[in-house]
Amino acid sequence: MKVKRFFAPTMGEALKTVRSEMGPDAVILSNRRVEGGVEIVTAQNYDENVARQRLGDAAVEATNAARLAELQADQHCRLEDELGRSRDRIRQIREQRAAEGEVVWQTREPELKAVVANDSLTQAALEEMRAEINSLRDLVSTREQAVAAEPVVAKPATGAVQQRLAERLESYGVSGSLAVALASNHQHGRLEEGWKQSLKALAAGLRTRADEWMDVGGIYALAGPTGAGKTTTIGKLAARYVLRHGADSLALVTTDRFRVAAHEQLFVFGRILNVPVRVVDESHSLDSILDELSDKRLVLIDTAGLTPADKGCQQQLEELANSYHDIKPYLVVAATSQPRIMKSTWHCYKMAGLAGCILTKLDEAMTLGEVIGFAVETGLPVAYYTDGQKIPQDLHPAKAAQLVKLGIERMKQWQDAPVSATGT
Repeated sequence: MKVKRFFAPTMGEALKTVRSEMGPDAVILSNRRVEGGVEIVTAQNYDENVARQRLGDAAVEATNAARLAELQADQHCRLEDELGRSRDRIRQIREQRAAEGEVVWQTREPELKAVVANDSLTQAALEEMRAEINSLRDLVSTREQAVAAEPVVAKPATGAVQQRLAERLESYGVSGSLAVALASNHQHGRLEEGWKQSLKALAAGLRTRADEWMDVGGIYALAGPTGAGKTTTIGKLAARYVLRHGADSLALVTTDRFRVAAHEQLFVFGRILNVPVRVVDESHSLDSILDELSDKRLVLIDTAGLTPADKGCQQQLEELANSYHDIKPYLVVAATSQPRIMKSTWHCYKMAGLAGCILTKLDEAMTLGEVIGFAVETGLPVAYYTDGQKIPQDLHPAKAAQLVKLGIERMKQWQDAPVSATGT
């Protein structure tokens, strides 16, 4: 795993540098504003299990993948800064000794030659500096080499109760690694007690928003793959806002100029709700449109669902990241997606600086543990979830306990469903 830190004046320039030096598969561990621009810490071949082993005891506080990545980035920055300070100190010592040596050499050349030839103190100082450099290198690389030499294996839950608990959690839909982690926390007691504790821990790890977009206002962009339900969700959000605050302070924007008639559905919502709809294209940039809509209390931005390999996908992410407006991008995740697809989508869109996520199509999924586990493991706050096509009735502000409870109900429905026999 290769970790590297980048600085740039803007987020767009930083992302270009990351892609150029680290490749398109680089994982963003952290990004933050610093004096003079932004700082991004990235990793190649990132593995969460390797990161936990490398962090040791410090990884205990990492309750989700996002926090783990932050800790990994912090550790890398500390080691890098320490190594930089040591190099500066060594350089200063060498420069000082070189300057002092030049003066002495000029005045006492014969004596100095004899001293240098037998100067054990000078040799000891050099050895000390070499040892310091080697120790710092060990801090950065020794752990990686040790971890790479051993196979990474998830620690299994011990005991029959823990094993059964892990199996039930997997039936709920969460990943095997998360199920094992939750079950391992239940050291003693009965299965039902461990089940309740695990569900409480799952709810505690599920972050949600305390307020609604309708009440606080702002600029929100919905991003995600084709079919996730972005446009329909925007229609539900817009209808909910109009019912509460009226249509005058709301506007809709689409950045999808890549597909023929891609924004027709959004225009239909606009006509029904009497809300203006603007399209970002070659003649109208995203920032110029947002400038014109500065009097609107809430602006909802719909984006094109493109594959990561499509140039338009990267273009949209850069538009969101480089805008001087305070745009809050939210990832739209369909509960019917496979867990690997969810993770892959997150890795693709996280470069935009995601503020959270919206979970859609809960009514179509057999189990909800997959999408709940995704939100827990990525640390993305869930703003809303949808569970049907009705506008706006099937849009709900997310509450952690309620989502976990819905997951339990869905698991019971699936387990109690009658098995139908089919013949040929």
